[in-house]
Amino acid sequence: MALPDPAQYDAFAEEYEDHAASAPYNALYDRPATLELLGDVRGRAVLDAACGPGFYLEELLASGAEVVGCDASPRMVELAHRRAGDGVELHVHTLGEPFDWVADGTFDVVLCALAYHYVNDRPAFLSEAARMLRPGGSLVISTHHPTADWCRLGGSYFDVVPVTEVWSRGWEITAWRMPLSHLTGEFATAGFVIECLREPMPQPEMAHTHPEAFERLTSEPGFILFRLRRPTPTSA
Repeated sequence: MALPDPAQYDAFAEEYEDHAASAPYNALYDRPATLELLGDVRGRAVLDAACGPGFYLEELLASGAEVVGCDASPRMVELAHRRAGDGVELHVHTLGEPFDWVADGTFDVVLCALAYHYVNDRPAFLSEAARMLRPGGSLVISTHHPTADWCRLGGSYFDVVPVTEVWSRGWEITAWRMPLSHLTGEFATAGFVIECLREPMPQPEMAHTHPEAFERLTSEPGFILFRLRRPTPTSA
């Protein structure tokens, strides 16, 4: 059983950049919903964990955030530099590995947009996210909706397994599927509580640009979003 290769997007990074710029699930579904869930980031220190070609970095910088990014794909980091500018600190880094270049309590927000399902050691990533966050900080995750994976892939809803698919452009992608109870259980084990859960609706313009996707996403969810926090200890 093949596990997700952290750098699997490297082979088609430019094609993915072109795709994600306007693809409905990216530009008119996940990106606006995730940015809304982040809230006001002006002056806040944000880690974009698995930044890809830099679309979220670009939006965060425009909103006044102080941003650091990383991605397991060296080519994605190059593309992100091109989009966000050479002044932004970016690293080639796999999310399941220690962030030994980040001090404790560095960030107000850790963002992991559409990448959690590729992480093989998710408990390690969650532990590192908790360490890197300042008190009261938040971890924002968008990922595949478990029911969407189940409806598309069949089999048991309760499977926790990596699945390899070939996407419409011929890209071979391996990602983890898991039920909602397992997904949220990982958060709880790491000490996070769910402050907000969103099953987003598509942007209205998708009805005109991609009507079939709009009809699907207004009847069944494609992604699920979480804003997580670790409770701040209170004195007795």
